[in-house]
Amino acid sequence: MTLRIEDYAIIGDCKTAALVGRDGSIDWLCWPRFDSAACFAALLGTPDNGRWLLAPNGPALDVRRRYLPGTLILETEFQTETGCAAIVDFMHPLDGAADLVRIVIGRSGQLMFRTELVVRFDYGTTVPWVSRAEDGTINAIAGPVRLVLRTPTALHGEDLKTVGEFMVDAGQSVPFVFSHGTSVGSRPAPIDPFAALERTKAFWRQWSDRCPQVGPWTDVVKRSPITLKALTYAPTGGIVAAPTTSLPERLGGTRNWDYRYCWLRDATFTLLAFMHLGYYDEARAWRDWLIRAIAGSPGQVQIMYGVGGERWLPETNVPWLPGYENSSPVRIGNAACQQLQIDVFGEIADVMFQTLKAGMGPSERGRALRPLVLEYLAAAWREPDEGIWEVRGGRQHFVHSKVMSWVAFDRVANELEVRTFAESGQRWREIADEIHAEVCERGFDSDLNSFVQAYGSKRLDASLLLIPLVGFLPPTDPRVLGTLRAIEERLLIGDEFVLRYEIEDAGDGLPAGEGAFLPCSFWLVDNYVLQGRYVEARKLFDRLLARCNDVGLLAEEFDPLAGRMLGNFPQAYSHVGLINCALNLTRHEGPAEERAG
Repeated sequence: MTLRIEDYAIIGDCKTAALVGRDGSIDWLCWPRFDSAACFAALLGTPDNGRWLLAPNGPALDVRRRYLPGTLILETEFQTETGCAAIVDFMHPLDGAADLVRIVIGRSGQLMFRTELVVRFDYGTTVPWVSRAEDGTINAIAGPVRLVLRTPTALHGEDLKTVGEFMVDAGQSVPFVFSHGTSVGSRPAPIDPFAALERTKAFWRQWSDRCPQVGPWTDVVKRSPITLKALTYAPTGGIVAAPTTSLPERLGGTRNWDYRYCWLRDATFTLLAFMHLGYYDEARAWRDWLIRAIAGSPGQVQIMYGVGGERWLPETNVPWLPGYENSSPVRIGNAACQQLQIDVFGEIADVMFQTLKAGMGPSERGRALRPLVLEYLAAAWREPDEGIWEVRGGRQHFVHSKVMSWVAFDRVANELEVRTFAESGQRWREIADEIHAEVCERGFDSDLNSFVQAYGSKRLDASLLLIPLVGFLPPTDPRVLGTLRAIEERLLIGDEFVLRYEIEDAGDGLPAGEGAFLPCSFWLVDNYVLQGRYVEARKLFDRLLARCNDVGLLAEEFDPLAGRMLGNFPQAYSHVGLINCALNLTRHEGPAEERAG
């Protein structure tokens, strides 16, 4: 039976990540990078597409999960009629290794466990050649990849699987170490799983202990920067939107996208989240990744890149995977990387500005790139584009894209930028004023008393909630207040879920229907904060927090009718929204006030 998305938890080593289900099965793992081909793909298919089950050999009376405090080490405890035992799952983030460790720990009584390892390379299709070395090590090889399993437990092959059963008594620990390597080299070196557990605890706790107090939400907020750290590709500093592909925005639908890449759009809010929590090294690494990724011709700037800055992300379908709950197609790559989305230039400029405010001087490459980007945008802002939601129904003059173009020129005309780069900001201010006037004239509908999705449109769009958050207009401006009321009336479902836009006859080139995009609901909280509506902001924020799963994770979307998560998981932008809302509610000047100011 398919698990719900919220029934999974993430473990990772800051290079890749795996999803572990409540049933003890690891159903998704791409190795050695987030965007590598999956060797466990049961999440999007069946167990025959690859998984690693480790669970009691019989029904569990109760299953409880938690992360060890301040870490990404997952503990899943099973209670059966005969006893209690826990599985501790983690990936070792140190020493450049690629190891996944599972330790079964007996707590009371006695339990019979079973394990079933099904390795299928290339997204669930390639059966490896599996052999056993003299020391008991199990090797699975196909093409360039080798996976190695070491354990004291007796295992055997059966129906193209590696299986085994073993008894666990109270106080006993049974380790499994699964390692990634190349087929042409020597086997990955063995590690001590218990020493690796202690080193991994120390790594995560040393990092997470730096997280400051965030009012009554400290514990739940702390899980979010740990999740962002887990979604960071440590060798470059790039942060993936999610570690998964093709988890659907509508069950049985086709809105299934590959999110294992780094989006520029999330850059400023991500940067502010890290900086406000005191994680300046991560903020600087993210900024530097961004500058490296976009270096070159401004006309070739993309909305997303690979974790190393790769530009070529061709979109293909995987026909042998039926998709999560038969939501097909399963996509690898993302064709939106070729779209024109002008708003990302505003993100680039705002990241540079916010790092200057934080005392980070511009890099040499950033200095050289800045005028090229501005000259390009001085003409490009007038063009239609595919917009923030990456529509596939044709380009429009999206209001959000124009607003973010204004952000770019507003920031570079700021006195701080003018002093830093020893130039006059007059020309940039004139362009900013021109964009501002056009948006207010063509992007506001007096009949609706609201800004609209695109010039000449009557549709609303949740991205309009960003107008006061980026400082385009004050939060108390009548046009902002009218827009907020219109969004509450037409995009807000119940008391907490905000749709991205009106999706019936949306003209986005896709079939209608999707869940509520969780970052939009967090933007609504931020709007309430900026307007001084603190009681409403807190109530909405608490309702959103209640939608986290049992280990504090959020997906991209939520289905209000079915009461379950949708979309790729866990979603970086949802956790960025959670962090920033908590900071806005507990600090005199949070990320919203700082960015709007």
